[in-house]
Formats: sequence, structure tokens, C-alpha cells
Amino acid sequence: MEKTLEKKWYAIYTKPRWEKKIDSVLIRKGIECWCPLQKVERQWSDRKKIVEEPLFKSYVFVRIDVTEKSKVLMTDGALNFVHYLGKPAVIKEEELNNIKAYLAEKDAKISIISDEGFSSGDKIKVNYGVFMDKEGTVIRSGKKKVYVQLQSLGQVMIVEFPAAFLSPQ
Repeated sequence: MEKTLEKKWYAIYTKPRWEKKIDSVLIRKGIECWCPLQKVERQWSDRKKIVEEPLFKSYVFVRIDVTEKSKVLMTDGALNFVHYLGKPAVIKEEELNNIKAYLAEKDAKISIISDEGFSSGDKIKVNYGVFMDKEGTVIRSGKKKVYVQLQSLGQVMIVEFPAAFLSPQ
């Protein structure tokens, strides 16, 4: 009986502004990947335009088994796997599904910042929406913003919703 290799989600670093190109090349190579995009309004000198920009700058997610790692890294513009504790970071499918579900909501808005230089604060629980029953740590508080840390990426996801949707843990 042949053992099938388990496919896991990983994040790869890309050259700056190569996320969409790498995503399409990996798809053509037969590799399951996802480059989360969100619509953003951009102002030009003569007009405004809605464009789709990558949510995570210089990141693309791939779902592969260990034998496909070199195939990914041999893609022009792919620099390396994101590492956590010395190994390629495995991204929880649940985290990606939460981001996908939130981006599908009307008027979803997510901003990404690095988590370097922040300290932990109050523990909270989200009581509404696709992040319902998720627990997080408030890194910086505002009237509408909650900062949810994605441990495996070393990134902070800023999700905007009314403070009334939260309760202390």
C-alpha cells in the first residue's frame, strides 16, 4: 500500500510586487496556492480606481507536500519559505479559511502590519461575524479596531468592527 504524502499550507516570500505573478505561475505548474486579494481605492491625478491588491505584501500561500518544495522555490520570484522556529511555517487551514470568509463579507477591510515592537494586552473574545468565538490579544486598542495575531506568520491582522462585538476573557 502506497503512503500518500500529506499536503500542508505554507507561506512563501516573494519578490516585492510579484505576488499575483507567482500565484498564476504556480497554478500553471499544478500547485494549489492562494494569494489573498482585497479591493482598494487608489487615487490617480485624473481619477480614482478600484484595484485588487495582495493582502499580505510579499507572501503567497501554497498547499503542498514535502516533495513539491523545490518545485515552488524554482519559481521565478519565489524567494524562500517563511520559517518559524527554524522550519518552514505550517499555516493552519482554519486561519486561511477565516481570512477567506472575512474577505468574502461586504465591505471587509483588513490591514496588515508586522508584529515587531508590540506587547500583549487584554485577552478578548469575538462575539459576532466569521471570527465569532475566536480569542485574541488586544495589542493596541481603538474604538473600532482589534488586532488578531496569526502566530504562524508572525503578522498581525487588523480587523475593523464595532467594539460592542467584543467581550473580555
